[in-house]
Amino acid sequence: MPGAGPAGPRPGADHGRAAGTADDGGTPRHLRPDAIRRPKGMGGGLAGRARGAGGRLTTRRWPRPARTRRTVGTVGTVGTIGTVGRVGRVGGLGQDDAVPPPAPSVPAAAAPAPAPADRTVAEVRRLVVAWFGEHRRDLPWRAADRTPWGVLVSEVMLQQTPVARVEPAWTAWMDRWPTPADLAAAPTDAVLRAWDRLGYPRRALRLQECARALVERHGGRVPGTPEELLALPGVGAYTAGAVLAFAFGRRSVVLDTNVRRVVARALGGQALPAPALTASEARAAEALLPDDDAGAAAWAAASMELGALVCTARAPRCGDCPVEHLCAWRTAGRPADAHAHRRRVQSWTGSDRQVRGRVMALLREAPGAVPEDVVAGVWPDGAQLRRCLAALVADGLVVGRPGPGDDDPPAYALPS
Repeated sequence: MPGAGPAGPRPGADHGRAAGTADDGGTPRHLRPDAIRRPKGMGGGLAGRARGAGGRLTTRRWPRPARTRRTVGTVGTVGTIGTVGRVGRVGGLGQDDAVPPPAPSVPAAAAPAPAPADRTVAEVRRLVVAWFGEHRRDLPWRAADRTPWGVLVSEVMLQQTPVARVEPAWTAWMDRWPTPADLAAAPTDAVLRAWDRLGYPRRALRLQECARALVERHGGRVPGTPEELLALPGVGAYTAGAVLAFAFGRRSVVLDTNVRRVVARALGGQALPAPALTASEARAAEALLPDDDAGAAAWAAASMELGALVCTARAPRCGDCPVEHLCAWRTAGRPADAHAHRRRVQSWTGSDRQVRGRVMALLREAPGAVPEDVVAGVWPDGAQLRRCLAALVADGLVVGRPGPGDDDPPAYALPS
């Protein structure tokens, strides 16, 4: 607290006197270890000078601060720990012996995750391909006598449909239409009935359109170049890559959900890949491919099989994985899915897909056109049913026909 008048120096008090002023015993004040020159008027335990009664200089007497080590405060100033002020005087430092300010601290940028070493990538490929040689499933479209057309049909069927449901349907399909020309000439309603319950029946229509294009453009043969494959109806990047790899043994990027998951976990350290394939992911997958055709095709088939059987989405069997000891996801402690908030899960019950499936099942089993009132019986929500019927007609999966009489309701059937 400020004094009422002039006061002599008290032993141990920090008065903020000017440097060089004599203290008790004639010792210069700035040479005393407990003396620090302070700017006028600063509080927080520092001594300042103020005008007292009569305009005379008085001294603020505050409790002496605990001895602290003098350290650098902010850039360009030096003071006691936690203070911001001018250059403090330490011990016997002279007026010009100010401690230089430190260089500004620049926070380090977050380093990106290191890319897997080439040796690790090569070892992962080698072990996965070796595992595939022992554990591969004996599927008909992998047989030695497989045809490019059979591979193409299998790849279209396997989209969104598990192998257990595809295998018998594929066998029956290939027995009935073993070549593109056979399917191209088939009635459309027969094609849709043969598709049965594989789901997403528009794939059946696209496959028949593809067969007709093969007959018209390529003499009924499946071409072996990516450009020609991508020009076919219903053939996208994945299907074209799969046909090149599995039918022709060519080097191509094959990225289905199983391959993406294996690569994301083993080499990327992620629980699951992003919901949609990105350009950077495709480039990374291209870089992972062996340079030779045979090695690249083997890696595509092996990584797909590992993802389907072992490195599954919901319950991976890491103990059975040939690259468990190299897996970046396991090494990181199996972190959670970083993209979980972006994944949309739609319930089947009550969905338009369920309604469409019931309508298609009814029409597949009917020998002819089904009256509208009979179709109405497959679903209780009339508005939803009408919306789904209109969508099926627009997709070319259903055709509407007038009733037999003027007053009869319309009927619905598969396209002929």
